[in-house]
Amino acid sequence: MSVNSYLENLAGKLILSSSEKDSIKTSIDTLEYRLNSYFGSDIEEQFEFGSYPRVTILPRKVDDDSDVDYMVVFDNSNNYKPQTFLDRLRKFAEAKYSTSEIYQSSPTMVLELNHIKFELVPAYKSYSGTYYISDGKGGWMSTFPNDFNSQLTKANNNNSYKIKPLVRLIKEWNVKVNYHDLTSYKIEERIAYNMDYSYIYCTSYTDYAKEAFNQLKNITYDSSIRNRIDTALERIDKALKYEKDNMPYSALGEIKKVFPEV
Repeated sequence: MSVNSYLENLAGKLILSSSEKDSIKTSIDTLEYRLNSYFGSDIEEQFEFGSYPRVTILPRKVDDDSDVDYMVVFDNSNNYKPQTFLDRLRKFAEAKYSTSEIYQSSPTMVLELNHIKFELVPAYKSYSGTYYISDGKGGWMSTFPNDFNSQLTKANNNNSYKIKPLVRLIKEWNVKVNYHDLTSYKIEERIAYNMDYSYIYCTSYTDYAKEAFNQLKNITYDSSIRNRIDTALERIDKALKYEKDNMPYSALGEIKKVFPEV
């Protein structure tokens, strides 16, 4: 197996299984029903966003912290602060999911089930259609929760459908080698950034991975993260050299240090 075949196969394994998808879909349907039942007309909208609808979420066998971001849009005609709605979501979760782990994580309420974790994000929608979520400091800030989806999809389509698999590969590296030092969204955002120029000379998965790592170096000054990125780049080059020298087992051994088997 070549280095690029290994990466292509691995990226295919870094997706949710059919049973995981079914379980999450059932949990989302149940959550939606229970939220509507509990809050009634106080909720104007609710929907998932983030890596789950973008199909870049990692399965929990790879990342124990994988979660589904779920926005709960409240009627905020009384101009409440975010904490009011976070407290309401906590009471809801305690009433409807009494055996699950429930806790506040900055501007979200976390609901941890056996097979998936939900990040419940309270929000409201202005008359102009803009969504507002907690800014983490007690106030509100505007957000466009699913606007990035189209940008990532366009990048994926324009690059032989390698961008979403690439995101999953880099996320796996971030979990297994980089100790979650980069946020999931920052990885996706940077990989899709400047897409018309960044990957112009890329054809193979190793080309894309090297360019992605170089892009990620631009978003951090943390020397430990940058050193791990440099190590990853060196190992990719070393794997390719082994392969060129007709040493396929050594090549695979080297690339697996960057992107471990699952």
